[in-house]
Amino acid sequence: MFSTSDTIVAIATPAGHGGIGIVRLSGPAAVETAARMTGRRRPFTPREATLAMVRDRTEVTRPIIDQVIVTWFQAPASYTGEDVVEMGAHGSPIVLRQIVARAMEEGARLAEPGEFTLRAYLNGRIDLVQAEAVADLIDAVTPLQARAAADQLDGTLTTAIGGIDAALFDLAARLEASLDFPDEGFHFIAQETAAADLDTIGARLDALVRDGRRGRMIREGATVVIAGRPNAGKSSLFNALAGADRAIVSRVPGTTRDVLTERVDLDGVPVTLVDTAGLRQAEGEVEAEGVSRARKAIEVARLVLVVVDGSVPLAAEDREGIAWTGSKRLVAISKSDLPAAWAGPDDAVVGADAVRVSAQTGDGLALLRAAIVSALTGEGPRADTPAMSNVRHVALADEARASVQRAQAALVSGATEELVLAELTAARSALEAIVGRRAPDDLLHHIFGRFCIGK
Repeated sequence: MFSTSDTIVAIATPAGHGGIGIVRLSGPAAVETAARMTGRRRPFTPREATLAMVRDRTEVTRPIIDQVIVTWFQAPASYTGEDVVEMGAHGSPIVLRQIVARAMEEGARLAEPGEFTLRAYLNGRIDLVQAEAVADLIDAVTPLQARAAADQLDGTLTTAIGGIDAALFDLAARLEASLDFPDEGFHFIAQETAAADLDTIGARLDALVRDGRRGRMIREGATVVIAGRPNAGKSSLFNALAGADRAIVSRVPGTTRDVLTERVDLDGVPVTLVDTAGLRQAEGEVEAEGVSRARKAIEVARLVLVVVDGSVPLAAEDREGIAWTGSKRLVAISKSDLPAAWAGPDDAVVGADAVRVSAQTGDGLALLRAAIVSALTGEGPRADTPAMSNVRHVALADEARASVQRAQAALVSGATEELVLAELTAARSALEAIVGRRAPDDLLHHIFGRFCIGK
């Protein structure tokens, strides 16, 4: 199904006009194809940029398609592990498509999405974690996303998984050896030692899974809906967090009639902020639709930032909004630059974790950003990048952790080595699936199918 016997070609740079565009060939005939396209008689030198002309094949005069820089990356020291030729041309989409068509005339096949990276995986240049990190690095929109993907591409997660798997293998090997002495119980390892080793392995998996949940938030982002009654300062706070005057701010209640969104980077977490209509008994059909959309946005949000005006007494709508949003809400007390209008019992209503903030002066904005990140990830902002961020990896690490927990329970109940060993084998299988040592074809199609053509 995944043939590597043919030569593939694709544009490797983004669609659109640019100063330079790259056409990439990979496969056993990549060098010969490039030579025929350029009419070059002398062989290319590996890793040496060579000026050449790609010429039309069909015309008698063979007019020039473009002047290109040809670089040959000789197998196996290339991205795919095969012979790879990259042609740097002028970045006109028409020109690049003509070069691809010219390569196909010489026998190359148009690459499928992600096929270059797939070949790198199949040829052992990278594992599945690193292959997925390539796509994540391309799609990164925050510096922390990019660093997390680059670390995984560099092998940090692979190393962490390898260390845990090695510990499981060592323990399994000693238990396997004990099976040769069925009458002597745990012959090559004491039961207490096996339990201690499992505790250590379980703790390492726990840490990896916790890190993975934070990593998923960094990788996938979250939607934060700003809600509250009219004139509480929602739109002003939305603009302050977005760093731009995106929402109309007015003293007239009910100015916001529709949901307004903005993508922002909060300490490396990509957050989609949603400004909504004020929650109250609507006056008119248009405002009623705005309130309805606000409630729908709140229902699907990861976090609701409930804004209450600290310069006026708490209203029934404030109390209702705080109660209705439940555990997935964070309260922001706006207009902290004005004299506070309430305290005491009302402080208990908004909660001890409420953040006082002023969109006018910027006071408290940094604390609010940190509080949003903490509410989304379960911890405060951290400078280090998560080792794990992919939902597939987290699910498989959870499976491995569950198997280790069952092995621990089996030891406590006095089970034989066979039962413990079966759970260790299951745990190792889950870890092997993360890095791709056990990867069915449909999984590979799913992963690489989301890549762009040319990568």
